[in-house]
Amino acid sequence: MWRFQRQKNPLETHQAFQATVDTWLLRPRDPGNDPVTVQTVPRRARQPYADAGCEAVKHEKDGTQLVHIQAEVFLAGEEPFDVCLPGYCLALHPVTNVQYQHFVEATGHRPPNEADYGEPVWRGWEFPPEKADHPVVCVSWQDAQAYCQWAGLRLPSELEWEKGARGLDGRKYPWGGDWRGGQNCRWSGNRKDETTCSVWEYAEGRSPWGLLQMAGNVMEWCADWYTLEAYERYSQGDLAAPEAPSGPVHSPALRARVLRGGDWRSVHPLIFQSTYRLYSNPGLRSATVGFRCAETAS
Repeated sequence: MWRFQRQKNPLETHQAFQATVDTWLLRPRDPGNDPVTVQTVPRRARQPYADAGCEAVKHEKDGTQLVHIQAEVFLAGEEPFDVCLPGYCLALHPVTNVQYQHFVEATGHRPPNEADYGEPVWRGWEFPPEKADHPVVCVSWQDAQAYCQWAGLRLPSELEWEKGARGLDGRKYPWGGDWRGGQNCRWSGNRKDETTCSVWEYAEGRSPWGLLQMAGNVMEWCADWYTLEAYERYSQGDLAAPEAPSGPVHSPALRARVLRGGDWRSVHPLIFQSTYRLYSNPGLRSATVGFRCAETAS
């Protein structure tokens, strides 16, 4: 099984980075960091979050707080080009352990207590209480898809994820053009002996829409199949999602789903850029991978 790979350009394949994942210490979190709070409100009742000017809407089924991303042109890709997507909603933060627990209890779906890479947070059907508001990890693409179907939501497309991360102006990182990972996201350079952190931490790194942790903490599954030529098609105005592979497949990239965002273990600032594309086996269950939900605007 391959892990995470990235295609820099159609001529060269870069092999999996971060070949092994260290086992982490399951010690209690440092209580010194108080989480940023967002009051939840009934479905379609709205209020601004923090100072970002965004409006979070609580989804009734699972409590996901959704932010509306309006249908405006944004700059996509490493060599920016204009894209206009229909309006949609994207979750304020990744799905947490406590949210995922409600899903597991309601459906009997397998808990994320096994990992292909790294060590799972869950033990059996439970997780440490101090990690309730950490993003769930060790979930495959299929697990994420099952959660979204249960909740009445969906995974974002790769372009939706990118617009949510970088806004309209083609910025490199959710917060702007300069790397400020120490203050703005969870990564290997500031985690010490921890792994993931609360989804409310690093609010300074929020995107222009107010979305939290679009860089760092966990990589996130997108809905799309990974294809090498996707962004070339998008730049020419064809925004159709990549089709599922069919027939004989000789490259693992042709059976992969998209991952975006960078994670607590990543060591290079490039990986946290909003245009950085990764792909992996949709069955992968890794201690660095989670997901956030999206919703088609009504």
